[in-house]
Amino acid sequence: MEQDKKIRVAITQGDTNGVGCEVILKTFADPAMFEICTPIVYGSPKVIAYHKKALNIDTNYSIINRVEEARDGRLNVLTCFDEEVKIELGQPSEEAGKAAFKALDRAMADYQAGLYDVLVTAPINKATIQSPNFHFPGHTEYIESKTGNGDKALMILMNENLRVALVTTHLPIKDISKAITKEAIIEKAVIFQKSLKRDFRISSPRIAVLSLNPHAGDNGLLGTEEKEVIVPAIEELEKQGVQAFGPYAADGFFGSNTYDYFDGVLAMYHDQGLAPFKTIALDSGVNYTAGLPIIRTSPDHGTAYDIAGQGKADENSFRQAIYTAIDVFRNRQNYDEPLQNPLPKLFHEKRDDSEKVRFAIPKAKDLFKKEEKMPEEE
Repeated sequence: MEQDKKIRVAITQGDTNGVGCEVILKTFADPAMFEICTPIVYGSPKVIAYHKKALNIDTNYSIINRVEEARDGRLNVLTCFDEEVKIELGQPSEEAGKAAFKALDRAMADYQAGLYDVLVTAPINKATIQSPNFHFPGHTEYIESKTGNGDKALMILMNENLRVALVTTHLPIKDISKAITKEAIIEKAVIFQKSLKRDFRISSPRIAVLSLNPHAGDNGLLGTEEKEVIVPAIEELEKQGVQAFGPYAADGFFGSNTYDYFDGVLAMYHDQGLAPFKTIALDSGVNYTAGLPIIRTSPDHGTAYDIAGQGKADENSFRQAIYTAIDVFRNRQNYDEPLQNPLPKLFHEKRDDSEKVRFAIPKAKDLFKKEEKMPEEE
């Protein structure tokens, strides 16, 4: 992407009966947002118009049919479907789920065609969006299936001071312990480390690993997963060059602000990481999907049916999601640029493709070792 072009931010409208359209319209009521990106809302202009009128939000927009028609300096609403959608603010409905999926499906198709740079998703209702085409626990798993090309996604909840990643995401509590394996912890921690380095430009990230059981298992009294699974995983990660520490009991870890000493926290399951995060982050949290080629963020709240249509929704989390997506896009560009055209390897480097050897500065005596031996060999 050329440096003088604004970053194209695709935005899916989410559940039409929730607060998604409200936070989108409120975010782009601020003209300064158009200085940093060109927003393209995937959804229905009729739905956007309904919410704008119902909430009396003074945000103008242009209606387009293709991404190529998007204009800088204003909100662009891309028509994903023309049919009427019955809007019942604050109520889950199958119709709202279908509308949310149509917007998401079109956004995925346009990503595959390379038509935008980053994706920000407004909240969906995970129950009403279910269909033969969407049989996933949430956005993360669906987007992984569409864009991962074999890569695995990692859910990270973050703000300026805290990043919490999850080993397991949307699982019933009764299934969690079976899903916590050494392999799963290592896989997620490695993705986490790579994301911290590439997406957030942290050169040597430190990752805290939480325990599964209360009091970190109390030396086997309250569970053996720490001894048998988590500690061996941490030891293996250390061998792979990942700075992983723990396991830490979650209550004391968050209660004593120990997270301030780490660049990321790897939690074992959804509520273990997200309950304290949302308490700490309040309205500034962002959900980031790491590990995939696509850059995707979302606000850390849901459809908020209880306040939908009342004008009470706070758009700060959604705005932060846009800022984060743009920052990650730029960070990846800066991180990847030096690797685009690497210098040819010297002869003595060709045996090892690791970063350590690749970027090592050769000693002068090594460069001339062959020339020094040539007279003797002759």
